[in-house]
Amino acid sequence: MEKINVLIVEDHALTRFALKTSLRDQDFIGEIFEAPDASIGYDILNNHKIDIVLMDLGLPGINGVRATQEIKKIHKDIRVIIITSHSEKVEVTKCLEAGISAYCSKDIRPEKLIELIKDVRDGSMWFDPVVSEYVQQAMRAVNGGRELKVNKNVYNLTAKEKKVLELIKEGNSNNEISKKLNIKVNTTKVHVCSILQKLGVEDRTQAAIKAINDNI
Repeated sequence: MEKINVLIVEDHALTRFALKTSLRDQDFIGEIFEAPDASIGYDILNNHKIDIVLMDLGLPGINGVRATQEIKKIHKDIRVIIITSHSEKVEVTKCLEAGISAYCSKDIRPEKLIELIKDVRDGSMWFDPVVSEYVQQAMRAVNGGRELKVNKNVYNLTAKEKKVLELIKEGNSNNEISKKLNIKVNTTKVHVCSILQKLGVEDRTQAAIKAINDNI
């Protein structure tokens, strides 16, 4: 499989060093770029092929939320993984709306981060368990705390697709969904593709948000 290039946008040099050290010996990682702020990150994105961005939120100048929004507007195929100690409602919601692929704590173990990056590379999304629950509450709050009265069959999802979608909402990767439902990974991928098509969305993050908003 083709190697992926990673950009680390983080203002603390020690954290950048730790992240780079965790990634540099992985056989699926190509070049690793570093930026202490969003402006330098933009320059790197404009001059190099980047597949995944590891983004801090507490950046000087342009913060990580705005940087993520701008990156996804211009580079739609780039996958953004938020690595932060923040979990505030506004930040999480805006990052979700921008189209992030993952939201994790800086306390994440290096081996888990590697697994997460592989999953994101393959099209999965992931939320820290604490944030995953918080995200669902936050998205309901967008609707004034009301459950939307949407016909749950309006999208014609099969029973299996509904189970897969529920696990997507919880931030499970394709591998995790396969294990929990006792099905093959390729079967999971087929279900995910069908779900995206039926919901009329482009990625898993949008599917999760739509499922929460429409009470699917």
